[in-house]
Amino acid sequence: MSAHDRRTVSDVTGVIVLGGCATWSVISASVHGGRPEGVLLAVLAVAAGYASGRMCGSYLPVAAPGAGALAGLGLAIAAPNTAPGPQVISPLGQTGSTAALLTLSAGAACCAAWAARPPAMRLGLRLLAAGIGVASAFLGSTAGCIACAGVLLCSLAADRMRRGPGLAGLALAAGLVTGATWAIAENALPDGLTSALEGQLTQQRVQLWRDALDMAHQEPGLGVGPGRFPELSPTVTQSPPTDGKPYSAPFQQAAEQGLLGVVLLAAVFCWILYALWRTPRPTSVALTAGAALTALAAIAAVGNALSFPTVTAGAGLLAGLATARPLPEVPQSTVDEGGRTHSGRSGP
Repeated sequence: MSAHDRRTVSDVTGVIVLGGCATWSVISASVHGGRPEGVLLAVLAVAAGYASGRMCGSYLPVAAPGAGALAGLGLAIAAPNTAPGPQVISPLGQTGSTAALLTLSAGAACCAAWAARPPAMRLGLRLLAAGIGVASAFLGSTAGCIACAGVLLCSLAADRMRRGPGLAGLALAAGLVTGATWAIAENALPDGLTSALEGQLTQQRVQLWRDALDMAHQEPGLGVGPGRFPELSPTVTQSPPTDGKPYSAPFQQAAEQGLLGVVLLAAVFCWILYALWRTPRPTSVALTAGAALTALAAIAAVGNALSFPTVTAGAGLLAGLATARPLPEVPQSTVDEGGRTHSGRSGP
């Protein structure tokens, strides 16, 4: 299969997966009277961001991700608390839009650094990524600070790794984080470890997860309907006010859209990793973007990051930038000894 055919398969797969997410949310909502608008908006944001990233990344492989990094940092600083109501705050700090935007910004800066050729520019972009991590600490997002540091370290090691094993490792990491949250919610871990983790995540957050699992057990096929978690969760109705989210994207999908909703969410992440595997961009760029998106998946597993259109659009944008097809070399005219003009390419 040629490179063009592989990229076509990747693009078609993305259309099918995102279309499936939108269609299933409408089906689930029609059965239980839910509200699919939030899911549809998220799907639209991912698609729009991905398309924009593909176009901008082809023409501006350094400037586009660099500008995206600065824009994400600006959004996180200007509006650190964008949730409509009170949030569940743990010792990890903000695990919503703030941590997610900063993580994506650090990933974009590192991608721009690998695309840049002058050493001074590359160093400056990496310092920008490090500065974003420092900004996370000042904004009170410990999770964002840890994620930014992890993305920067993974990016620095990306040129020494093979693409396939690196992306497989990232997929495994995302699966382990999701599995750990499930084990905590099901109380499947030893008591001492469960207590320690609940201390970091807060008991209220864990109870929200358990409410989501109860709904998933009651309606494993279709879920209770998109947007219906707040009205059916005992923790939301009986505890101090929250923003009505289960603070975990997988648990929210399981509760509101059933097991197929979880499968579709995982399929979106796997599609992005597959697109990064097939991208014509260098392995260092692919693995850097994969590390940032994996960190976002981990944040979304323990927080409400994917509830914000700016985050889903940013994730799509970073994926699009990292999978953009480079423009061909500009032909150069040469003149031979006989005075005839020939058109050739500057590259091999």
